[in-house]
Amino acid sequence: MVLTGVSVSIHAGDRIALLGRSGAGKSTLLSALQTEMDRAALRVAHIPQDYGQVLELSAFHNVWMGRLDDFGTFSNLRTLIWPSASQRAEVRDVLNSVGLEALDRKPVQDLSGGQRQRVALARALLRGGSVVLGDEPVSAVDPAQGADLLDALAQRFDTGILALHDVDHALRFATRIIGLKDGRIALDAAATDVSRAAIMDLYA
Repeated sequence: MVLTGVSVSIHAGDRIALLGRSGAGKSTLLSALQTEMDRAALRVAHIPQDYGQVLELSAFHNVWMGRLDDFGTFSNLRTLIWPSASQRAEVRDVLNSVGLEALDRKPVQDLSGGQRQRVALARALLRGGSVVLGDEPVSAVDPAQGADLLDALAQRFDTGILALHDVDHALRFATRIIGLKDGRIALDAAATDVSRAAIMDLYA
């Protein structure tokens, strides 16, 4: 989807839910925002819709990818072959926080879709930073678990911008709702000021 006449200001502390039908431009807007944040040298944790994983590698290695740019090539190669006990403990802790206890050594290709999505969330939590960007980051888990994971993201990151499909999740997470329709911004308001009817109009 090509965005038309879209201009968005993001403020520190915003928790934004992007809503709209499939193809409305949410993923395109997220990509554009990531490009701008990279240019600004912000530390951004990204949760892509396709999870962005190397299937043959373990959950540990896929989570540790969130920290690769913190280290040099030699250190990263060493971690690939022989992770330290402290690195394993650090990753195990964050995997535990998303309900994946004792799966750190399992290849992600052997995990379910919901488990893979939680690995992607764990990678973002380990990376940390000032902003998290997520494209349907809890779509593959049940609603209760999704709510807990969104709470974890809200606690870890000062600023978050997530494309979501579940309205209840959006209203739980967001301080601000941005609704897209046909490549344009049709709604931009504080979550407390947005009615469900206005949200449903995005899908009409």
